This record gives sequence, C-alpha cells and structure tokens, in this order.
Amino acid sequence: MADPLGTSLHHKTVEKRLPRPTKVKNKTPAPVQITAEQIVREAKERQDDEMAPRLGRITDAEELAEYRLKKRKEFEDTIRRVRWNQGAWVKYAKWEESQGDLGRAASVWERTLDVDYHNVSVWLKYVDMEMRHRRINHARNLWDRAVSLLPRVDQLWYKYIHMEEMLGNVAG
Repeated sequence: MADPLGTSLHHKTVEKRLPRPTKVKNKTPAPVQITAEQIVREAKERQDDEMAPRLGRITDAEELAEYRLKKRKEFEDTIRRVRWNQGAWVKYAKWEESQGDLGRAASVWERTLDVDYHNVSVWLKYVDMEMRHRRINHARNLWDRAVSLLPRVDQLWYKYIHMEEMLGNVAG
C-alpha cells in the first residue's frame, strides 16, 4: 500500500554491491620489505621538507624589502580588522621603529592618535620614541598637542615638565 507522499510503506533492504577486489598476480615477496611505520615516517619527512619555514638570515636588500613589505601588509591587515585595538597599533609602530624608519613609525603613531587621541598611554609611548631618538623638538610639539587636547590629564603635564627639567629648560 502506498502512502500519499508516494513512498512505499514497506522498506526493502537494499544491498550495495562493492567493487570486486583486484587480483594480485605476483604473490612473491619483495626483496626489500617496507613497514607501514616506514611509509608514514617518509611521508612526514617529505611533508616537513616542503612546509618548513626558512629560518635563515636575510642576505640582500631585495630580500629585506620583501620581508618588510610582507610584515607591513600583515600589520595593515590586522589594523583593518581591529582598528580599535591599540595593541595592534603599538606593535606596528614599534616594529617600524625597530626597522629604523622613524618617519613611518611616526606616521603609524599619528594614525593611532587619529583613531583615539584620548588614550594617554599612546601619547606617552609616542613621545618616548621621539625622546629615545633624541628628537627633542618633535617631543615638545607632541607634549604641546597632548596637553592642549587633554588639559586635565595630570600625567601628561608631569611628564612634560620632567622632560624639560631633564633638558635643563626649567624656565620653559
């Protein structure tokens, strides 16, 4: 008897036919026997050789340029995904500084401040970078901007005054 959906109420067991196994013609043992363990080990070694990252040093300017371009792209992609994450910005700026490109590092710091200028730690780290590289006028300009944008943050004022005292500019 058939149901309204057109399916049979009686279920037949359906046997699936498997393909016939191939017949082995030569049944003599091979002169060199290989175990499954050896096969797996060889496969893993081959895979490791192909997938292993290069751990050598950068040898020429072209290779260094490729490395820097790749890292910058990674940082920019990260920032594009998590623009609000100050840690990503700071890592990028510090990496640029470590590469000796202070112009790019300053650019990253400025972009960070464009995202969130209320973050006091970003101001402090940016000024710290400028002071480490003895760019005193840049640091002064940053302190002026910081205290004018965030006049009620005492820490900025204290650090600014401390820097001027260290430089011997007490009257300033």
